[in-house]
Amino acid sequence: MASRHIRIVGDPVLRKRAEEVTDITTDLVTLVDDMFETMYEAPGLGLAAPQVGVQSRFFVFDVDDDPRVLINPTITGTDGEWYFDEGCLSIPGQYFEICRPKQIEVSGIDLDGNDVVFEADELLARLVQHELDHLNGVLLLDHLDPDEAKAAKRAVREMQMAAAGMSDEEAARAAAEAVDRADAGGPRRRFSLRNR
Repeated sequence: MASRHIRIVGDPVLRKRAEEVTDITTDLVTLVDDMFETMYEAPGLGLAAPQVGVQSRFFVFDVDDDPRVLINPTITGTDGEWYFDEGCLSIPGQYFEICRPKQIEVSGIDLDGNDVVFEADELLARLVQHELDHLNGVLLLDHLDPDEAKAAKRAVREMQMAAAGMSDEEAARAAAEAVDRADAGGPRRRFSLRNR
């Protein structure tokens, strides 16, 4: 197994809808193993394929020491609503209170190619919805008001630039410029930050 680089907000791969998985191959199984290692190292509870740069509709997750993979997931029913602080490995260090359905029914395929249908509530329901958002090119920031989203982008850019060796003042100025360019649809500078 090998750890993969987690893509950070601003990477265009996070904004694309992932393609359906049509075959379960040995390469896919290896990728799943790598993603579990990456998720545990981060640490996180779930990780979608686009977060490691792969445009395939699946994610790995582990709640209550029950590691699982869900391929081509679909939410088939929802009920209630639940506000809870939510974070994302692709938006490191940021947490926001988000309202999502409290209970869901989800279907998909497991790594053996078997159909899977299950009900989830609270934390597991939130995790599935969050990872499914990634498969649809939707980020946690899309659930925020514009000012909160802009502040979160700026904070991530400042962390990335500080990691790249800029002074705090240079990082803050460059982050503000990068967020303004991103909001205006202009060119973006890329920075890398190894997640914990």
